[in-house]
Amino acid sequence: MRQRPLVGEPLALDLVNTQWVDRGQAVDLFDEPGGVRAWLGEHDLPGDPASAEEPLRQARAALRRALEQPGPHSEDDLNAILARGASRYALHDATPREIHDVDSAWLPAWRAVRDYLDLLRCRPDRIRPCAHPACILFFHDTSRNGTRRWCSMDGCGSRAKAARHYQRQRTTGA
Repeated sequence: MRQRPLVGEPLALDLVNTQWVDRGQAVDLFDEPGGVRAWLGEHDLPGDPASAEEPLRQARAALRRALEQPGPHSEDDLNAILARGASRYALHDATPREIHDVDSAWLPAWRAVRDYLDLLRCRPDRIRPCAHPACILFFHDTSRNGTRRWCSMDGCGSRAKAARHYQRQRTTGA
């Protein structure tokens, strides 16, 4: 299984980032053998990978659409996933608990979309696409000044710097 270029993002963005571009080729973690199982395991999400795969693909597509083309149509797609479950609160041993009433096949997808709502509530301006034109990854900017541009300085940031350096060298050398 290929190693993903960006991990550790909030659940919603991490789901979207299960698709990426590697050397000009589109890669989908869920097309790899054991990819869905690995992703569920990374996030300690319950569920049978075979039954969770299609809901996860639907949620990923809806989240990507919302990130790339926000508006009523993308909201409808997200709301359709959210309609598959509900949260309620209960008190147990003087401790408040949130209980999710969601079909087990849809629980991972539902949680990812719900996580997106949490991101929108907190700092929607910090949800960003990578600035590299060939990159399709998204990240949550947690930098102090909020000016992060790249999914990773080791990857896209480094390539952009190298391209600018190469362009300067060509311009001054001509």
